Amino acid sequence: MQKIFLTFFYSGFFPKAPGTAGTIFGALAAWLLLQILNIESLFLATVLVSVIAISVISRYEESSGRHDNQQIVIDEVVGVWLAICVSLSTGVLQILLCVIFFRIFDIKKPSIIGRIDKNVKGGLGVVGDDLAAGLFAGIISAGIWQLIGRIEIIQSFNY
Repeated sequence: MQKIFLTFFYSGFFPKAPGTAGTIFGALAAWLLLQILNIESLFLATVLVSVIAISVISRYEESSGRHDNQQIVIDEVVGVWLAICVSLSTGVLQILLCVIFFRIFDIKKPSIIGRIDKNVKGGLGVVGDDLAAGLFAGIISAGIWQLIGRIEIIQSFNY
């Protein structure tokens, strides 16, 4: 059960880019959840799964001696869920924008994201940098989505 949770239904076992696979599967799961629940429920699920993930990852690391195993992708899942929640994304294109920005921030680890990754140990460190990446990705995605909407409104006045 722990392996299913940490690898998000084995998506972390993709041979190439397991973090990207986990992000994509997480975004698909979020989209499915948003078909039956609202964005607030997804946010509550993000908080709950994050708390559980921090605990389970900490125990896994203590028993295995390995920090931030690449097959563990539940941190990417909650990170992209947070990005979707922050940007209030419900449509496929908005969610895709969140995925793209989340992966950029998760891979590049700028600013505080990188500091969390390097300096915070255990499950909190593993999940924390992804939550920070999700927060920034959500803010940027929301801003870009709003800008796209304004451009469409401006263009409609030109006709």
